[in-house]
Amino acid sequence: MSEPTILHATFTARPGEGDRVAALLRDFAEGVRAEDGNIVFDATRLVDDSDRFFVYEVYRDDEAFQAHLASPAGVPFNAALQELIVEPSSQLTFLRRL
Repeated sequence: MSEPTILHATFTARPGEGDRVAALLRDFAEGVRAEDGNIVFDATRLVDDSDRFFVYEVYRDDEAFQAHLASPAGVPFNAALQELIVEPSSQLTFLRRL
């Protein structure tokens, strides 16, 4: 049995864009949660800095994660997000269960 693919993404909204990022992320999350191989897609905003976002994701396996990356919604989401955040893209950290 293959291991799940687990990661978190972080990014910072440009000044004044936090609510737009939150709305974009909320809409995207609905579609991701409906993907066959998605187990968790938990999008959050930091309490102490509402311009900082943290997304925790779990996919059944690498194949499911690759399908997520190739989904039609991903390209327009990432293009729109890139215009609204400080970083060049979301910062991904891959994790492994103990």
